[in-house]
Amino acid sequence: MEQIRKEIEKLRKQISHYAKMYYVYDTSEISDFEYDAMFRKLQELEAEYPQFDDVNSPTRRVGGRVLDKFEKVTHTVQMGSLTDVFSFDELNDFLVRTNELVPSPLFSVEPKIDGLSVALTYENGEFVFGATRGDGFVGEDVSENLRTIQSIPLKLGEPLSFCVRGEVFMPRQSFYKQNEKREALGQPLLANPRNAAAGSLRQLDSSVAASRGLDIFIFNLQSGNLYLDRENPDSHFEMLDRLKELGFHVLPNRIRASSYEDIAAHIETIGSMRDELAFDIDGAVVKMDSISERTTVGEGTTTPRWAVAYKYPPEQKQTKLIDIFIQVGRTGVLTPNALLEPVRLAGTTVSKATLHNMDIIREKDIRVGDTVIVQKAGDIIPEIVASVKEKRDGSEKEYVIPKTCPACGSKVERDEDMAAVRCVNELCPAKRSRALAHFASKGAMNIDGLGQQIIDLLIANNLISDVADLYSLKAEDIEKLDRMGEKSAGNLINAIENSKSAGLERLIYALGIRQVGEVAATALAAKYKTLDNCFNATVEELCEIDDIGEITAQSFVDFFARPESRKLADELIAAGVLTESTAKPKGEKLAGLTFVITGTLPTMKRDEASDLIKSNGGKVSSSVSKKTSYVVAGEEAGSKLTKANELGIAVISEEQLLEMLN
Repeated sequence: MEQIRKEIEKLRKQISHYAKMYYVYDTSEISDFEYDAMFRKLQELEAEYPQFDDVNSPTRRVGGRVLDKFEKVTHTVQMGSLTDVFSFDELNDFLVRTNELVPSPLFSVEPKIDGLSVALTYENGEFVFGATRGDGFVGEDVSENLRTIQSIPLKLGEPLSFCVRGEVFMPRQSFYKQNEKREALGQPLLANPRNAAAGSLRQLDSSVAASRGLDIFIFNLQSGNLYLDRENPDSHFEMLDRLKELGFHVLPNRIRASSYEDIAAHIETIGSMRDELAFDIDGAVVKMDSISERTTVGEGTTTPRWAVAYKYPPEQKQTKLIDIFIQVGRTGVLTPNALLEPVRLAGTTVSKATLHNMDIIREKDIRVGDTVIVQKAGDIIPEIVASVKEKRDGSEKEYVIPKTCPACGSKVERDEDMAAVRCVNELCPAKRSRALAHFASKGAMNIDGLGQQIIDLLIANNLISDVADLYSLKAEDIEKLDRMGEKSAGNLINAIENSKSAGLERLIYALGIRQVGEVAATALAAKYKTLDNCFNATVEELCEIDDIGEITAQSFVDFFARPESRKLADELIAAGVLTESTAKPKGEKLAGLTFVITGTLPTMKRDEASDLIKSNGGKVSSSVSKKTSYVVAGEEAGSKLTKANELGIAVISEEQLLEMLN
């Protein structure tokens, strides 16, 4: 029994971790299919062993949290979620159970749109307000942004009062256009249409939402009457037809069926259309068509018993691995990437995929010339699942990691404690390019508009070679470059000028010293006060600082021992870059307390909340542990919130944090 308890706890921790990576960092470490299977396994174990029940288990959560920056709305009808099934056997089990309660029921089979669920309320034929699902009971009022969606009727032509539920999504074409614009401006690309739709709908400026090309499909009547002269039909399918008559954009590609064979066939039909659809789907929904029969079947604790969502496995395709090429990162790590024959996969054309490191290539026995199976991790990141060995003809070649850096020709070394192979040349041009991008990034010097593409353009035109060169750039030199102009050049120069006042905390992090993250950089700036003082640091005194270990200390000392670091510091000082700590004298209100900030806060950015806590004597950590005093949680807090609940750590809002500071 103890072994079962440990397995349940392990699953909870794994699910929390993967949720954090996906929702906080936009990184999919495993596919949606694998995540869903893990989630289902936890559900099964918790159902079989109720003695290990935990109110804070990931399985007990319906949805996200509520943003305070929008008005809160209590839903008149709960906006719940559906039980997932992953095979036709499980689908058949669901159909058998419902048939035992209701003889030969009709089912509606519909695509499951991958977007953000909202409820739209109409009174006397006019759109009154719309709200996100939130936690299923309370959502957020996003009416002004919903009004910008062209397919939402604002007046119905009949004085009807009701509430409908739909899924806001970003069509693929809109998604591609948004990323084309962002790429041209050197901005980070949107991860996927689902996240892009959610972010767009939560914009405070409705004009921003209007520019994103959002759309919506209505898939349910929540409450109210669709007719003036009679009652609603007992059929969900007919109510959607009626909503279409009233001007709503309702779910396409839906049918009614009663037999397992017809239902399964339409699920396969919907799945086969995924490439051709103008929007993303992540499954198919099977729900009883009769509203009265749904009442007979009933509701579960968090999901209805009269409906399930069939989840498609990740789409996989076979293609040829043409070559393996190396990308050199800012720390010199050589990352192998696959060059593929272009293949259409999950809605986009894929021609490249990451191979992570040499160990992965060996473990999967991937060779140049292989036929390989490709999928998108989390429907986002292309990856090679396996090689198809039976299709080898003998011409395939095993890949050998280069002994010299492909960017500079210098020797490479393998890290003893990692699977990484690293270029040791500090002057490597590829490392310099990535280092410049890190220097300009949001958490570092925050030079808006200076992305990797603009940096590479500046390097190619011999305008910069290191970070100090940024501060000698002139607008007239930049505006002559491709994709640049007078306005873009002026904005970039202003952003670079503004970065001079970032302070020592950000500067230390921006320098890209190995092992030195944002937390360590803040601690180091508090200790040494000026960049000049950092050159006198010793490993012994560094190890006395909280958050600094021996490896980080040695890396810090090694960096400042290099002659080029002294030269760079002198150039930055001469350029007018602030090389002193900007931290204000600390108050004592939060002394001795450690905070973790997670999710999107209502009025402050996370770095602003972090600075506020530190300025009042508190500490800010990036991970939740037993040493954490409070977790400050905003919207989409993810697994950090779950971990806090598991450990019994107090969770507070931004408002409560401010109350602690009067």
